[in-house]
Amino acid sequence: MPATLTAERLKYLIQKDQVDTVLTVFPDMVGRLMGKRVTGRFFKDEVLSHGMHACAYLLTVDMEMEPLPGFASASWTSGYQDFKALPDFKTLRLIPWLDKTALVLCDLVSEDGKPVSVSPREILKKQVARAQKAGYRPKVASELEFYLYKDSFDSARVKNFHDLDPYGAYLEDYHILQTTKEEFVIQAIRNGMEKAGIPIEGSKGEGGKGQEEINLEYTDALEMADRHVIYKNGVKEIAYQKGVAVTFMAKPHQDRAGSSFHLHSSLWNPKGTKNLFSTGPQSPLFKHYLAGQLALGRAMSLWFAPSVNSYKRYQAGSFAPTRLVWAEDNRTCGFRVVGEGNSLRVENRIPGADANPYLAFAATIAAGLYGIEKKLSLPAAYKGNAYEDPHLPQVPKSLVEAVEVFESSRELRSIFSEDVVAHYAHAGRLEQAAYDQAVTDWEMRRYFERI
Repeated sequence: MPATLTAERLKYLIQKDQVDTVLTVFPDMVGRLMGKRVTGRFFKDEVLSHGMHACAYLLTVDMEMEPLPGFASASWTSGYQDFKALPDFKTLRLIPWLDKTALVLCDLVSEDGKPVSVSPREILKKQVARAQKAGYRPKVASELEFYLYKDSFDSARVKNFHDLDPYGAYLEDYHILQTTKEEFVIQAIRNGMEKAGIPIEGSKGEGGKGQEEINLEYTDALEMADRHVIYKNGVKEIAYQKGVAVTFMAKPHQDRAGSSFHLHSSLWNPKGTKNLFSTGPQSPLFKHYLAGQLALGRAMSLWFAPSVNSYKRYQAGSFAPTRLVWAEDNRTCGFRVVGEGNSLRVENRIPGADANPYLAFAATIAAGLYGIEKKLSLPAAYKGNAYEDPHLPQVPKSLVEAVEVFESSRELRSIFSEDVVAHYAHAGRLEQAAYDQAVTDWEMRRYFERI
C-alpha cells in the first residue's frame, strides 16, 4: 500500500490551507530523518520543481551532530559544500499526528546531478536495481522493538538517564493486561501509521518491562525502508506528544532484553505476485540465497549493528543471536526460516533496533545475490541450542571487530564500491574512538533519543 498523496493533491491542499508545512527529508548515516520544514507555499512554488539544498556534512556527522574529519565526501577542505535533495513523490504522505503537515523523502545528488554514492537511500536503490536486473523483486518486513517509559524525554535527560521508570512492572511478552495500560500510546502509533500509509500488522508486549513490538506489513525493499524511518521518527514524536519517552537503543539496560529489528526477506517474481521461495527451503534458489546470508553475515554486521551499544545485545539465552547459522523456526540461530508458501521467508535476527534499514536491506539483498551468483552451497540446518555450540561462526563481539571484517572484505568492496566501504568503516572507527574517550553514561546520553 503506497502513500496515496500525489503532488497535484498536495498543491490543492496547500491552496486550501489544509497543509501549511512539508517535511522535506532524507535519511542520514544512522537512518535519522534530516531536512527542513518547508512552508506549503514555498514547497509548491519552488521545491516541488527544483528540490532543495542542504549541507553535505549531514552524511559525515556523528550522533551528536558534530562534523567529523577524514571523510572524502565532505570536509573542511571541500568547504562543506551543499548537495541537492530531490523529492521522490512516491513517498509523499500526510503526517496525521502533526497539524497540517505532509512529508516527502528525497534522493541526494551533487550540484552536477550525480547521485551521492554514500547516501543510504542510494546504496539500497542500487542493490534493488541489481536484483531487478537478475529477475528478482526483493520484499522485506521490519519487526521493531523499543522501550516505553513513564519519563518524558526531558525528564529522562535531567535524571542523566538513571532510574528511568518503564511503562511496566513485569515482563510483558504477549501480555494483554499490561499492554492495555500502554494502549494510550501504542494505539495512537498504530492508527497514526495506518493513516500515514504505513500499514501495521499489529502490536504486542515484548520480553522486557515496558518493551513493545510493532510489526510493519511486508512490501518492496525501498518502500519498507522509507516506511521504517518515518515510523521510527513518528513513534518518538507521538511519545513526546503523550509526555512519555521511547528508545530504540539495542541494549538500553544490561539486565533486560535488548531491542531487535528482525528483518524478514524473500525474493518474488518481477510482478510481485509469486514468492520464488514458495516451493520450500529445498529449492536451489532459496539455498543459494540463504547461503549468501551466511557467507557475508559477519562482514555485513556493521550495517546490522552500527553502534558501540549494539554489541551488548548479543548475549547467550537472550533471544538475540550470537551464532551465524540457520535453522527452521529456531530462535537461537542468526537466521530463522519461517512461513510456508507465499509467506516462506528468511528472518535475520542479527539487526538491532538501532540499525539503518536502508543499509540493512542493502546488505541482505547483496548477500542473497552473492549466494545466487556464486551458487553457494547451504550447510544443513542446525539442530539444537546454537548458544551452546562454541564451534559455530560467531557474530562480531564489538564494533571494533565489526569494522575490521567490514573494511577487509573484498566482496563488499566489489559489491558496494571502495568509497562506500571506506565511508562507513571510517564512521564506525570514529564512533568507537568517541566511546574510548567517553565519560560515565555516555551511551544513554548519546543514543537514547537520537538513535
